[in-house]
Amino acid sequence: MSARGEFSSRFGFILAAAGSAVGLGNIWGFPNQVADNGGAAFVLVYLLLAFVLAYPVLMAELVIGRAKRSNMVDALGKISGNKVGRAVGIWGCITVSLILAFYAIVGGWMIAYFAESVTSFVGATAVSEWLVGFSTSRNLILCALFFGLTAFIVTGGVRQGIERWSVRLMPTLIFIILLLIVYVSTQEGAAEGWKAYLVPDFSKVLNPELLISAMGQAFFSMSLGVGTMLVYGSYISKKEHLPSLGASVALVDIGVAVLAGMLIIPAMYVAATNGVEILDAEGKLIGSDQLIFTVLPALFDTIETVGPLIAFAFFALMIIASLTSSISMLEVPVAYMVESKNVSRKTAVWSIALVIFAVSTLIILNFSQLFGLVITATTEYSQPLLGMVLCIFAGWVWNRNGLLNELKEGSPDIEGTLFWKIWPVYVKFICPVVIFFMFIRSVL
Repeated sequence: MSARGEFSSRFGFILAAAGSAVGLGNIWGFPNQVADNGGAAFVLVYLLLAFVLAYPVLMAELVIGRAKRSNMVDALGKISGNKVGRAVGIWGCITVSLILAFYAIVGGWMIAYFAESVTSFVGATAVSEWLVGFSTSRNLILCALFFGLTAFIVTGGVRQGIERWSVRLMPTLIFIILLLIVYVSTQEGAAEGWKAYLVPDFSKVLNPELLISAMGQAFFSMSLGVGTMLVYGSYISKKEHLPSLGASVALVDIGVAVLAGMLIIPAMYVAATNGVEILDAEGKLIGSDQLIFTVLPALFDTIETVGPLIAFAFFALMIIASLTSSISMLEVPVAYMVESKNVSRKTAVWSIALVIFAVSTLIILNFSQLFGLVITATTEYSQPLLGMVLCIFAGWVWNRNGLLNELKEGSPDIEGTLFWKIWPVYVKFICPVVIFFMFIRSVL
């Protein structure tokens, strides 16, 4: 076992990395995008772009991480040979910390609705009202609880923390999704939802807005650009075949996103059949936070007898999805503090968690001004630019022989494969250009 930690098995890494990728971006974001962008037409374009755009960037992070066996700051510093790489690494640590700052607030909301499914069932009305009411005290307490859960897992390290819990949480997440899909599909109105999800409107496939949205979803749902996959890659054994490992992670991530759509979109049409309003003023399916915190809870309320049980299972799912991502985010700055500053893991985890919680507190106390601003600054501006820079590091700064030699570690015959003939060109020329175009479109 490596002194700095290493995943004990291929299965453990796939579940941990897929868990990092499978977060609210899949369970919440993907169905929202489907609802907003023509149903099955969006699904079709997303599936294509996930492998055309996101997979090559994912591979760049994994290769850099495993080759340099370091945190993001040191790994990029080693590739560049100067302070520029380290500066990019620190930029990544700051970005992922800011993402975790708002993500933990949303994670706290998931805990609130999960707990409310229990308190409403037992008739604790006052507690239920506090849990679903938007108050500063609720947001602070439950955000702190979410940070506590995240820090507890990361304190255990790679094998006893991240891998151990990912192997437990990810199968549970998939089981709950499948269970809920089966239940929702038996309800009146579900067939119409399945039709909206699976029958594409091909007239929308080439819509520029749909293409940009699909690229963004494919990129962000895999946790790319902020160093989570780079750090996880640094814990992979040199014996592993990286291209197939990366493909496995991408497939699990895409699969969970597609499964989430199979649950959420039919559930919305079931809600409509039960008298819940699912269309906004413009006649579009309701998305964003209203979908998770208004439409679906209203649906659960209309289901007699098992409604609280369905709500309990659904928000348990949301908490698991939140946690599997948050532990990977916290690991990025923790790995830097442990390796570069020689801080003990326990001290690094709890001190960084407290600092990021302080930022979350600042956002909560100035919610209307800061919450949307931090989301936009990190996920729409900083993250795609970081992804583009990582492609430049893999394709331009790091020499081609360095890439090839690292890939040969787990697959000696990689040079003659289709992957090696295509991927270096993709990551060097196509990915940076496409990501830059996506960034410009989102800014404009």
